[in-house]
Amino acid sequence: MATAYRREWAQVLATVVRLTRDLDAAQDAVQEAFAAAVPAWRSRGVPDNPGAWLTATARRKAVSAQRHADAIERRLPLLVVDEPGATGVFPDDRLRLLFTCCHPALELPARVALTLNVVCRLSTADIGRIFLVPEKTMAARVTRAKRKIQAAGIPYRVPGPADLGERLPAVLATIYLFFVQGHTPPRGTELTAADVTGRAIDLARLLAELLPGEPEAVALLALLLLTEARQPARVDAAGTPVLLADQDRSRWDRELIAEGLALVRPEPRGPYAIQAAIAAVHALAPRAADTDWAAIVRLYDDLLAVHPSPVAALARTMAYAEVAGPSAGLAEVDLLAADSRLAGYHVLPAARADLLRRLGRTDEAADEYERAAALAGNAAERTYLRTRAADLR
Repeated sequence: MATAYRREWAQVLATVVRLTRDLDAAQDAVQEAFAAAVPAWRSRGVPDNPGAWLTATARRKAVSAQRHADAIERRLPLLVVDEPGATGVFPDDRLRLLFTCCHPALELPARVALTLNVVCRLSTADIGRIFLVPEKTMAARVTRAKRKIQAAGIPYRVPGPADLGERLPAVLATIYLFFVQGHTPPRGTELTAADVTGRAIDLARLLAELLPGEPEAVALLALLLLTEARQPARVDAAGTPVLLADQDRSRWDRELIAEGLALVRPEPRGPYAIQAAIAAVHALAPRAADTDWAAIVRLYDDLLAVHPSPVAALARTMAYAEVAGPSAGLAEVDLLAADSRLAGYHVLPAARADLLRRLGRTDEAADEYERAAALAGNAAERTYLRTRAADLR
């Protein structure tokens, strides 16, 4: 059931919302369909086509719910209305739903958070981890976004061709963060969720096909392909995480790398184009020792100029440590530690631990690895960090 939930939710919701033209009602119907599937599949077995079963069940429940107008009126009125020219614009219902949910009436972070919650079915806790804020803070943001729509009576319209541009940044961010969620899930026992990253790449492909003239849409696809190409080498035979510097690069997916490199453009300008260029530098290095770290530092400087974030600043600092040495890197990491947004981000103490280890300060490094493990939500990462601490002890 968990697998069907991850794989089928967005497609089933996208189909049902076309019937109901009400996102809230469609969500209820799809959720009820999944709930009905648990006893049905337990007694009769999983159907050959779970998606079709769920879609048919959700449609029936949506039709039944629509007969109870009073109950529908009490829900958040997320009405879906097609703008003129919208029909036929989108090659896929999921992409259509992404653009529909990324309503310009909301601030960009709220838009992305709401879409991740409604379409991608990420919990407020997981979204909070992505945005580096507590779960309660993120839950309040999502609730405020819904209330704003309700109070203003804003309809959720399927945008026409002329409206795609203003919604594109939120769609790009949603697909990217959905991929991040699968690349290293914030919870669970596995280091990666291949079905999630695969669906994110599918959406990025569809977006690049829809908007081939948008550099950032193409760049996002390049970034995801080049990042996914490293996936086979990210864990060893025992399932233990392997750092980028220690990965067997012969295991990297060369087809994905070739496809991704072909999409990377010189002189990148936008945030996704710059990140794709950084991924390309890694992909082009035959060995970790051959990595052009100075070029990566320059690219991170460009990224921070157009899209500042504490996570990018931390990544830039670790690249800088490869150029200037661990002492210089540690000094910059300690400066970043003052940023309250990184207080619960486990990568910060993990990065500090690595630099301390390289400086021979093993006891301090072990303490930082244990601190990072306490903050990590992913069990594979947590086990890895604790092992590193134990080895140093």
